[in-house]
Amino acid sequence: MKKLIPIILIMVCVLTGCGKGEEKKVEKKYVGIELEKGGTIVMEVLPEYAPKSVAFFLELVEDGYYDGLTFHRAVKDFMIQGGSPNGDGIGGCGRTVKGEFKSNGFENNLSHKRGVVSFARTQVRDSASGQFFIMHGDAEYLDGEYAAFGRVLEGMEYVDEIAEMPTSNQILIEKPIIKSVKVLKNYTPGE
Repeated sequence: MKKLIPIILIMVCVLTGCGKGEEKKVEKKYVGIELEKGGTIVMEVLPEYAPKSVAFFLELVEDGYYDGLTFHRAVKDFMIQGGSPNGDGIGGCGRTVKGEFKSNGFENNLSHKRGVVSFARTQVRDSASGQFFIMHGDAEYLDGEYAAFGRVLEGMEYVDEIAEMPTSNQILIEKPIIKSVKVLKNYTPGE
């Protein structure tokens, strides 16, 4: 058995690539939120801050969960929110994800500043079920309480337009429809 241990260690190193001094590169992923009345909000997902949240969001995108839903809530200089199946702020996809934020025992240093994307939740820490919000202004007081997982790279003008729309008790009177949400395969930032 003692002779097998060095052989096993060598095989583990060969199979895992240890000793090469290479860091595993995380492929950047970009998501386009296409609005029915025109315009696309392009965001970058950031798994280095919230890996489970990013994986959950991308699963929902691939499943087409967001297609045809709306942005239902807006608070100027704060945020816009979407992903409610009935457009009323209630419900989600039927599954939840663990809340990746400090008050839930997870270090997430992505601050809730303008353009950051985060999961909405109830008072229950692990209740995020698909609804998300995009910061229209800065609200660092949300840091440590909500799972920020992405940031807008293009299309903040559409976030601004939605944030300026008329509301009743923060619920948008006319709810902008999300035509589709897709992972952008050939997107290069700044081009």
